[in-house]
Amino acid sequence: MTLSRKCVPFTPFDGDLARATVAIVSAGGVHLKEQEPFNIADELGDLTYRVVPADADTQDLMVTHHHYDHTDADSDINVVFPLDVLRDLAEEGFIRSVAKKHVGYMGYTMQLKAMYEGTAPQIANEIDRGSGADLVLLTGG
Repeated sequence: MTLSRKCVPFTPFDGDLARATVAIVSAGGVHLKEQEPFNIADELGDLTYRVVPADADTQDLMVTHHHYDHTDADSDINVVFPLDVLRDLAEEGFIRSVAKKHVGYMGYTMQLKAMYEGTAPQIANEIDRGSGADLVLLTGG
């Protein structure tokens, strides 16, 4: 089967959310304040990503992205990176738990082939290695 970059295959989660561990992958440019910001000066876009641990304080997260208005996310990072929301859902028993790590990247790029063949598989592998996630919540900016 040949996959097109124009279409992401939909894969529904048919498990029980109460038994699922959930990770976040966000194209909203989210990272820890102590991590290197994404390179917004590169006209082609930054293809790197940042790992955010499960125990990160959401007050220590920020957005570095210049291709969307992130005013609301600057006020409440949960708008694009709902880590506190997942914690609440886990506490309520709606999901089993929050994954051990999450990923933020800057979704804007003019380097589509490099994103599709390089960064995207790297992010998937990052989540697959040691996050414990059963499913991933994808968010944009």
